[in-house]
Amino acid sequence: MARISTKSLTNRASWLVLRRNRIMTIGETVGILRDNDDFLVVTHIRPDGDTIGSASALCYALRKIGKTAYLYNNPQFGDSYPWLAEPYLAPEGFEPKYTVCVDMADKGLYPEGFKGSADLCIDHHPSNSLYAKNTLLWPHKASCGEIVMELVKELCGLDAEVSELLYVAVSTDTGCFVYGNTTGETLNAASELCFAGARNAFLNKILFRTSSKARLALEAQILSSFLYYHDGKTVISVVTKEMLEKAGANEKDCQDIAALPGRAEGAFTSVTIKEIDENSCKISFRTNGLVDANKVCAMFGGGGHKMASGCTIKMNSFKAADTLADIIGEEYK
Repeated sequence: MARISTKSLTNRASWLVLRRNRIMTIGETVGILRDNDDFLVVTHIRPDGDTIGSASALCYALRKIGKTAYLYNNPQFGDSYPWLAEPYLAPEGFEPKYTVCVDMADKGLYPEGFKGSADLCIDHHPSNSLYAKNTLLWPHKASCGEIVMELVKELCGLDAEVSELLYVAVSTDTGCFVYGNTTGETLNAASELCFAGARNAFLNKILFRTSSKARLALEAQILSSFLYYHDGKTVISVVTKEMLEKAGANEKDCQDIAALPGRAEGAFTSVTIKEIDENSCKISFRTNGLVDANKVCAMFGGGGHKMASGCTIKMNSFKAADTLADIIGEEYK
């Protein structure tokens, strides 16, 4: 990927950021990875399958070419896919010489307890703030896993073990290849990973077709309490702490609940609002492209992609639902 031209920048401040922070090509990134050692690979807060799968795959590849590489021990790994991260966790006292952030659009997404800075960021979010010294950014990719896959192919090639890590990354960020961000390139990547040894049927059962009793009880509450706006074109789900308690659910049971309201017939835009406390909530915004999710979430300091973004709003969850519905309604006009 070519470096961003200053002609595309909107102001001098942005230009100064790019002078300090370089946009890298695959070849340049491979060179950096080969030239350095003692890597710490960092995943974002509230880690999902893409950030964990991609980071673990990068650790695997670096180790395979003789490097020392570990994952930062994100305290929220236990809420998602701890079995992916466990073989790569940094031992206590490890002192990295080079830090890589994976699938992380901004330093505001650093995991709890991380105090370092990013030497390199590998990401696919158009909203990336270029906070790292060097950035490999492919915003046209559906997942970060697809970018890391290209790095792995250059570093050591694909084998069954790393292909499974990457399959988790690619499949989870596309909802098992049903979200609107899925492209022919995504499907080609998944096919290549399967031919390299990824057990897609085995992984799909674990990732997408196995739910705890608490998760099923939580889903029942969510599905029966959708809020419909704009003649059903907008569907919003409010997930309260009371609902979690009633279902006996924890954070691990909340994986991908953002996909649920989008299943409603006629939904163009879906929003999942997860209560943090009485006056704040976490927003997951999904759209078919008619509404720009990134634009709406940016109003509240968040961001992501045009069709999938997130933010946190300092507002009561139900008031946030009405506020977002009003904004979405204006976007439909």
